[in-house]
Amino acid sequence: MRTRQKERETPGPSEPWNEIVPGLWMGGHYFTPPGGKLEPAIVRTGFDLVVSLFTLPGHGPAPGVEHVVREVPDAPLSPGQLLAVQEAAELTAAAVRRGRRTLVRCHSGYNRSGLVVAQALVGLGYDGGEAVRLVRERRSPWALNNAVFVDYLDTGLEVAVLLTGLNG
Repeated sequence: MRTRQKERETPGPSEPWNEIVPGLWMGGHYFTPPGGKLEPAIVRTGFDLVVSLFTLPGHGPAPGVEHVVREVPDAPLSPGQLLAVQEAAELTAAAVRRGRRTLVRCHSGYNRSGLVVAQALVGLGYDGGEAVRLVRERRSPWALNNAVFVDYLDTGLEVAVLLTGLNG
């Protein structure tokens, strides 16, 4: 029930995706342009790599665009899910280093994509706090509103994997 309330209070993004740092974009599957109605964000071309933490049929990317899927929930993650996030972030950072236009996306483009983008930024040399600030500044103040995901970033994904494994 709490998650549904949070979703009702959180406005949707006004753009399908936003550039966080040169070559690294963050987005979702839906957006609401100013004064408009909810629209699908469909990726065709324009990116060399699309990393999806959530997928829907018909939302792209086009054939020929590299597409990496690591579906994870917008909820506390298991050790395996944290490892998938870490892998997605490493792939993302490597692509950006090679000059590939990279989009990381989830449902709204706030939490799951924010976790991967922030972790990729850490891999690119940013500290965790700066990575979270950039994601919120460039995507939306509502990005990374999942406090558990911010805790993962503060703790470090490697440590979070170990600590989460202790609970299982």
